[in-house]
Amino acid sequence: MELFSEIYSCYYQVLRHLLSRREPAGLEGIRDQIQGEGFEESILAILPKLENGAWKLFEKKGDLYLSRLTAPFVTPLSGLEKSYLKALLTDPRICLFLDREQLDTLDNMLQCVSPLFRQDQFFYFDQFADGDPYQDEEYRRIFRTLLQAQKERRYVDLDYNSPTGSRVHHYYVPARLEYSVKNDKFRLLALKNIRGDKSRLEILNLSRIQSVQPTEKLLAEETDLNRVIQNTYYKEPVRLHIIDRRNALERAMLHFANYEKNTRKIDQDTYECLIYYNQMMESELLIEVMSFGPMLRVLGNDRFLKSLRARLRKQMSLDPVY
Repeated sequence: MELFSEIYSCYYQVLRHLLSRREPAGLEGIRDQIQGEGFEESILAILPKLENGAWKLFEKKGDLYLSRLTAPFVTPLSGLEKSYLKALLTDPRICLFLDREQLDTLDNMLQCVSPLFRQDQFFYFDQFADGDPYQDEEYRRIFRTLLQAQKERRYVDLDYNSPTGSRVHHYYVPARLEYSVKNDKFRLLALKNIRGDKSRLEILNLSRIQSVQPTEKLLAEETDLNRVIQNTYYKEPVRLHIIDRRNALERAMLHFANYEKNTRKIDQDTYECLIYYNQMMESELLIEVMSFGPMLRVLGNDRFLKSLRARLRKQMSLDPVY
């Protein structure tokens, strides 16, 4: 693994915590910690390197693994990491997560550091041009209010302009904030009470939210928001085979990063990836699968394959080249 990676920084944190353990651990305990702190696919990147000793970070005693580091250790930021952080501060979306005082503090700490890259060096050839207004103060306030309410499991009083033009006013519990690279927009997955104890999950575009105010009401402790989201998924996930050539596996994990998925290796250079989705996500997932490239093969489910074939037939009928 590289000395520094903006993509895999999570992996470094997972390994740091594993190396800080003073007691030996079995593979099952290591697996649980990786899954708890990393991504769904982190097992594929980390566990094999620990098992075969490629990283030489642990000493193996029978079925147990013991960290080779025997004292508390610190990992100061390198010049490259500081340069990367300085570049992040130029991203307009950073203002959604940090207030003015925090940004000023970081700017002062990194004032002598040159950014690793500039935003104008990137060109997104397949991204829509009407992204969210990240510089708008009201948009930022709405985003932070929803983010805080999500952490607190708090109901919010929300006004929303639907795509059909109608005005919606209701109480929601923010469950998850997601970002779409293709649309350059944030969306909110929120739980809406419809009557009594019944509720349903809805997806709202943040740019269409007109106002939001936190309430005093909190969601019941026994309600598992992740489980609520999972219950909306189709029973059968999309099943993909990824041929790991030209860095295809890494590109696929980034490409489908905002979906819940399960990935496993099935032979030397082929991985199976199961992507879980619901009706609200189907159209966007279909477009993203079609745009990935030849190293990806769709094997199921039948519903998704039917939609994929219909989309391809429509595309072929519109393009005279075909």
